[in-house]
Amino acid sequence: MKDVVVIGAGIAGLVCAQQLQQAGIMVTLVEKSKGLGGRLATRRLMGTCADHGVRYLAAQGDRTQRLVQVLCRAGILQPWAKQYHHDTNGSLIPAPDALPHYSAVQGITAVAKALATHLEILRGHRAIAIAPTARRTWNVTVDSSASAEPVRVEAKALVLAIPAPQALDLLEPVAHPGLSTLLAKLRSVEFDPCISAIAHYAAAQKAAFAEIPWNAVSFSGNPTLSWISIDSRKRLSSSEAPLLVVQSSADFAKRHLNTPDLQPIGSQLMQCAAQLLLPWLNSPDLLQVHRWRYAFASRSRPECCLSIAEPLPLVCSGDWCGGNQVEDALESGLAAADEISLRLGNTLPTPSFDQMLQHLL
Repeated sequence: MKDVVVIGAGIAGLVCAQQLQQAGIMVTLVEKSKGLGGRLATRRLMGTCADHGVRYLAAQGDRTQRLVQVLCRAGILQPWAKQYHHDTNGSLIPAPDALPHYSAVQGITAVAKALATHLEILRGHRAIAIAPTARRTWNVTVDSSASAEPVRVEAKALVLAIPAPQALDLLEPVAHPGLSTLLAKLRSVEFDPCISAIAHYAAAQKAAFAEIPWNAVSFSGNPTLSWISIDSRKRLSSSEAPLLVVQSSADFAKRHLNTPDLQPIGSQLMQCAAQLLLPWLNSPDLLQVHRWRYAFASRSRPECCLSIAEPLPLVCSGDWCGGNQVEDALESGLAAADEISLRLGNTLPTPSFDQMLQHLL
């Protein structure tokens, strides 16, 4: 028995769980992946790593600004030079003045690992069903590759810190009249997908990469590409072989979202990058491709979180609440923690965001 089960160890889920735990509430996080962070994702390959989800952090608001400051002091983040834009005439132009960018030396997932400090997390456990019990608790059925039989976790309250369509998959079978308004709000959320290709090049091509004047290029209005970055330049070691991350446009990802074999799709991304930038970019020695089905909320909710009391305390949270940025995920996680604490009648106040960060780092 737990006070709260949080499903999803992205930014919103981690922040919510930290807030609740520091307020004296017993929390268990359930995460379907072996890693943490959701789209704060880092792929390890050939002795190096690449950020193939969230590209960098920027001080989008007060909370991301404080998070960036704390992570920079801890050596987790470092300033990252501005990218260039690709204009419609095929030439590269410097990006206009904008918020400073910060990359993670050990990969962007290091941010999630910092936020996960001291938390109890069931990694590699997929929540497959939820149901209220006669004891006025939530019963969460969890499928784990490490167990032949599903695992069941019981809690007084539940937080679904996952994309709205995944929350719908869990909530619709519950079939309780108290869920009708919440389900309607969840159905109104829409997402754009993205396909990421990670291209690893031989060490012999380091000299060619050293001549490239840009760290990253963003594309506006391109039917195939949205982003290219030399991800190996985020790392401190100069001995690492070059590594490129190419991310698709939403339209391209929609066309190929359900393609079983993504390798040819990744090759198409690389061919486009080669045509627009440098022909030899289309000759990596290793190519890995990842599909993000819920990359960006194209239609989000205005609320910081969605909450109900019946049949039992439950909150839905994520960056799709309030927008689609890291700042929105932080705000949503904090709001979810406050809402759950209130519904549980907890007498201890949840800590401020600054107090939470000080406790972690």
